[in-house]
Amino acid sequence: MLAYIHIPYCDSKCHYCSFNSYVDKFDTRAAYMESLALQLAHELERFEATPGSIETLFIGGGTPSTVDPVLYEPIFELLSPYLQKNAEITTEANPNSASKSWLSGMRELGVNRVSFGVQSFDAAKLKALNRAHSPAQAIEAVQTAHALGFAHLSVDLIYNYQGDSESLLAADIAQAFALPVDHISAYELTIEAGTQFAKRPTVRQENDDLAFFVAEQIRQRGFAHYEISNFGNYQSRHNKGYWELKDYIGAGAGAVGFFQDRRFYPQEGIEAYIADPLTIREELLDEDALRTERLFLGLRSNVGVPKTILTDEMCQRAALLCSEQKLKEDTDRYYNPNFFLSDELALYILG
Repeated sequence: MLAYIHIPYCDSKCHYCSFNSYVDKFDTRAAYMESLALQLAHELERFEATPGSIETLFIGGGTPSTVDPVLYEPIFELLSPYLQKNAEITTEANPNSASKSWLSGMRELGVNRVSFGVQSFDAAKLKALNRAHSPAQAIEAVQTAHALGFAHLSVDLIYNYQGDSESLLAADIAQAFALPVDHISAYELTIEAGTQFAKRPTVRQENDDLAFFVAEQIRQRGFAHYEISNFGNYQSRHNKGYWELKDYIGAGAGAVGFFQDRRFYPQEGIEAYIADPLTIREELLDEDALRTERLFLGLRSNVGVPKTILTDEMCQRAALLCSEQKLKEDTDRYYNPNFFLSDELALYILG
């Protein structure tokens, strides 16, 4: 199984961000982390966790680097017996708050992978996105993490913001590859309700060609394209676990968990979560919902889709796509060679 921890604090709210995050509640951090430990203890029982049963741990947000490593110590003490010896342990971080001391403290706790929210190395674009760091800070943060000995480093990039061009994005990608990273996540800008950009939706470009350009630029430099937005010569085990629909604990305000055929939703508000971290809404998923999720996730990644989960009619439609070279197959699974067509292919197979 996997484990995800949500840290809802941010030093600034990016104009595109729709995640459950806050820039004005830092005084609640200690209490929040205590409630997080209470929920995790509860989930370990619910998920029937045994020693070594957690394959990966991902600390996301929000901005995990806004919380002192000391406050993470009880969490790691609780989870330590359940983590596999070679568990992938990732934290997200923003370059402006991922100081050398913070990175060092997280590494001492056992974190072995850092995913930096860089988004761009262009100063004007960073300002327009309301990012709190400069290009120089991003470069320094990655280099510092590498010097401290983290095994795996990743950077996020965003494309199709207004004014994005092939030359700007090529420069971003070239700078990313000049750093000691083994993974890049490249996300197309989306306009989400409730964000600053929702008031100005035209900041998103409608340029499908840039998606292909970004993917090709990254692949040409040697990173495998293993999911619609993810590339690397190291493929995140945590990411792939989601796309394989493995069980995952979701702890923290606004997190989501999944176990067998149920989803779990803790409260979103920080104060409400701190007061009662064990009020968790459940959602039962039927066979059709689980099949649909496996299909969409499998076709947008190199995980593929097990033939055994599809009906005979769905297999016939998948076979037709194979004959048209829109899908590939082996004895057990169907695979999608063009992740950017994943939704259309999934909808066709579903009929």
